[in-house]
Amino acid sequence: MTTHARTRLRRLRWRLTGLYAVGTAVCLVVLAGIASGIDAESRSSELDKDVDRTATALSRALYYDDGGFLHLEPLREDVLAAGSVPVAVLEWTAGGLVERFPGGGAVAPDAAAVAEGARGGETVLGDVRVGGQSRRLAAAGVWNGDRIGAVVVAYGDPAAGLRDHDVLVRWLIFGCAGLVLLAAAAGHLLSGRSMRPAVLALDQQEQFLAEAAHELRTPLATLQLVTESGLREPERATEALRRSARLTAELGRLVSGLLVRARLAAGTVTAEREPLRLDLLVEQILDGYEVDLVAEPCIVLGDPDLLGQAVRNLVDNAVRHGGGTPVSVTVAEGRTSVRDHGPGVAAADRERMFERTVAGEGGGTGIGLSIVRWVAELHGGSARLLAADGGGTVAELVLPVHTVS
Repeated sequence: MTTHARTRLRRLRWRLTGLYAVGTAVCLVVLAGIASGIDAESRSSELDKDVDRTATALSRALYYDDGGFLHLEPLREDVLAAGSVPVAVLEWTAGGLVERFPGGGAVAPDAAAVAEGARGGETVLGDVRVGGQSRRLAAAGVWNGDRIGAVVVAYGDPAAGLRDHDVLVRWLIFGCAGLVLLAAAAGHLLSGRSMRPAVLALDQQEQFLAEAAHELRTPLATLQLVTESGLREPERATEALRRSARLTAELGRLVSGLLVRARLAAGTVTAEREPLRLDLLVEQILDGYEVDLVAEPCIVLGDPDLLGQAVRNLVDNAVRHGGGTPVSVTVAEGRTSVRDHGPGVAAADRERMFERTVAGEGGGTGIGLSIVRWVAELHGGSARLLAADGGGTVAELVLPVHTVS
């Protein structure tokens, strides 16, 4: 894959990761806001219920006698009065609103305003300031005949609920941040997986172009030389035309084979499997090569075009890297062996020879042998390089032998 294409895919992957993280963050912020609001509302409602319940219950415990005297004895005996919610009793007198319980203190203006609201007979809730601290107040009236003569007020402290709410908010913030990081990591992983088909397609496209250039370079160069030779020497034009026709047919087979390989790699078609004489196929492929052939009849199942390309690549590799030494080909029992008498290949480099590298780059040996291995594995066989006795290299294409029943 080209550097430009890799850069674009890398940027796209990070863009998808960012979008995934941002989308997750937005959803989490909304959910966290809803959760925080619900928690705050729940704590406020619970505090209101607590003070309302206390004030209402105590207001029903108090009573006026026939002489208009407010009896506080039930209040002193009630467990609610000694509970966690502070209470007070305010009574309207000729001199105004005074505190009767717990005793004699001045009534704050905001508490007096809430108490005035309770004179209608309903329990009233409000916010007041006590000692500089915010308190939630509930005021419930005590009936004196047909009017409200006093009120019981209960003070609730929202500080504890606010502290717990702040702890929840902090946990939500930290939790959302952690989940966003996890979502970003997951998004990066998923975006990478989702882009694998695109990366594979680009790799296959680049590989196809490299293979096409590799396969077509030699016959095109030969065709050009033959054509130029015929033009320079008119008396050899007929022979040049015949060779050009053979080369053109070979180019057609190569193009067809390349298209088949591309479709096989893409999964749009499957390789043909038909019984064929491997010895005859190799003999046909070697027409025009100056090599020695020893072949025994054997039958294999395979695609003739693909196997022909594999054999041709083995021979081309031996001719090119054999240093001009004689090349011999042996076919027997599904094994096609091509030997040269060149300098040989070090054992550590034999596997590297099958790597898919473009010829001429970094000392690579081209992609011819990689195609051989690909064809071999496609047919359930194998390909390898061995050291030849007496020097040189043996390249083998091994295929399962087909037994005719």
